[in-house]
Amino acid sequence: MQFLGIARDGTDAEAPARRAAARPAHLENARRMKADGHLIIGGAMLDEAGTMIGSSMLAEYPDRAALDAALAADPYTVQGVWQSFEIRPFRVADL
Repeated sequence: MQFLGIARDGTDAEAPARRAAARPAHLENARRMKADGHLIIGGAMLDEAGTMIGSSMLAEYPDRAALDAALAADPYTVQGVWQSFEIRPFRVADL
């Protein structure tokens, strides 16, 4: 099953530093998810100034519980970067 995910960073003064500290481990995890066939595409959401304020992704997992487990283990979740999630079932168009 495919999912569209939006994860929003915290808005406190330390949020950018938490993101920077967790970013190498997060990217390593994302590369592993891509290699395992779970991550279709993902990237940072930016504000108007170009500052990273969250993440978005298209992913494929057997069910929502498997996606939730993967997100819970991601360094951005573990290290408090992501503060909220919006997850929706999704279907990539066959174009």
